[in-house]
Amino acid sequence: MSMTTSVGRFVGLLAVAVSATSPALWASSSSDELVDQRTQAALAMDAHPIKGGRDYAQNCARCHGAEGQGDAGTFVPALAGQRFAYLVRQLANFAGSERESKAMHYVASLPAINEPQSWVDLASYLNGLAPRSDIQTGTGEATALGRGIYQVQCASCHGSDAGGDKAGFVPSLRHQHYGYLDNQMHKLAKGGRHNVDEELVLFMRSFDERDMRATADYLSRLKGPGRIPKTMRQDGVVVN
Repeated sequence: MSMTTSVGRFVGLLAVAVSATSPALWASSSSDELVDQRTQAALAMDAHPIKGGRDYAQNCARCHGAEGQGDAGTFVPALAGQRFAYLVRQLANFAGSERESKAMHYVASLPAINEPQSWVDLASYLNGLAPRSDIQTGTGEATALGRGIYQVQCASCHGSDAGGDKAGFVPSLRHQHYGYLDNQMHKLAKGGRHNVDEELVLFMRSFDERDMRATADYLSRLKGPGRIPKTMRQDGVVVN
């Protein structure tokens, strides 16, 4: 897939208009605003990673693993070392049913997980975990293609090292399972992630199967610390 072809597809897809008078659109906008408000409320709270660790062990480790390593076989993502603000935002999305997952909707409805304080506690705990090195990778047959696609078409948002953006709301794609990355790209292309920008959905539809597999394989092999440094919050907790 050439860059010219990708841009042409992207621009063409962006020309599709969505009616601003749609009741569903207004409802979605209202829900998005509530999630934004709850995310910002959580980020303003003091984080308690020790409590977050207890909440994680009781409510999350069964699926995501005792050390946040995820489960490659069932497309459960690794969470160890993931960006702090991104984790808070995703917990808010699940609690507000803005991201699809029956399992996560159940967990996010639990009293121990359903409040902004618990999100910031969990996020600070998970961000502080060391990323795992035993991450599932692909076949390795097209990593050069994957690197090229990523650096030209994805790095402007996710960073040249795939560590996410400075603010932390764009996720790190490092230390993540190949199967999960590939699965999420397919979900994005099919419109199965309605909590993301429509532009990203349209962009992912310009990728073919080989592009997705190659990009996921390249990303799954990125190890070591990213370029975004950790900083100390006002509550004394160090995150990135």
